[in-house]
Amino acid sequence: MKIIITGGSGLIGRELIAGLAADGHEIIVLSRNPARVINLPSRARAEQWDGRTAQGWGHLADGADAIVNLAGENIAGADDVFGIVLRGRWTPARKRAIQQSRVAAGQAVVEAVRAAAQKPSVVLQASAVGYYGNRGDTELTETASPGSDFFSQVCLEWENSTAAVEALGVRRVVFRSAVVLSAQGGLLPVIRFPYSLFAGGPLGSGRQWFPWIHIEDEVAALRFLLENGTAQGAYNLAAPQALTNDQFGRLLGRVMRRPHFLPAPAFALRIALGEIADRLVLTSHRQVPRRLQQSGFRFRFSEAETALRDLVR
Repeated sequence: MKIIITGGSGLIGRELIAGLAADGHEIIVLSRNPARVINLPSRARAEQWDGRTAQGWGHLADGADAIVNLAGENIAGADDVFGIVLRGRWTPARKRAIQQSRVAAGQAVVEAVRAAAQKPSVVLQASAVGYYGNRGDTELTETASPGSDFFSQVCLEWENSTAAVEALGVRRVVFRSAVVLSAQGGLLPVIRFPYSLFAGGPLGSGRQWFPWIHIEDEVAALRFLLENGTAQGAYNLAAPQALTNDQFGRLLGRVMRRPHFLPAPAFALRIALGEIADRLVLTSHRQVPRRLQQSGFRFRFSEAETALRDLVR
């Protein structure tokens, strides 16, 4: 297959590209700065785009088999503790960038698909568990309504940004990812940091639900949805084992052989991180991957302890 990927330099994109290229697929990675997209597999190449339009790359969609839209401003601003504290605060300018980057990228995908004589068979559209907002203990399947906070509305607009391709006869899948666990970046190294200092513990009350998925299962699920011609609509990408923040932290401490005893109060996290503290660690999402399991997808890492032992070595 010939697959176009936007946002391919991020954590999920890098792993997805590696797997697809290894299986012989042709990958085109859209980047604002192709020269900085290094170490691509031999069957992958980077092409220039402005992140807002189909100018300069839209012709590539003609005859492509799929487009995977992962593009969007990093909501945390960095993948390390100090970077998040220094650069992750949601100022009005960063909020605009987070929202506009996602909507503009989706509109560019629609523009390219509309102009293509031979249209892609499928568009995979990224979203996040933040779509649901803070929902306490409520189980969140794909039919749950969106929340009303800032990031919930961003996710709703993000999802809707490519909805027009359906009217063009293109199958569209929206995947709402939980926290993706990887040793190479994302939130896991941030969560691990206090445990490495023997200072780990629950974040806030610890009672909030913490949805997670191993990076291997995230990529496997994306490929499953890409290749399954009957897959359409929204899918939750989250491991089936539901855990609270406190339960997850205890497992992490056990795997790292570190104590889990020192709580980080919600007010302290909000002082350090600002509004993003609620988005990353204090909001409760009891996300359930109902449609993914009903479709026959099988998780390799369905339990958190197994996933953490694989990643924390």
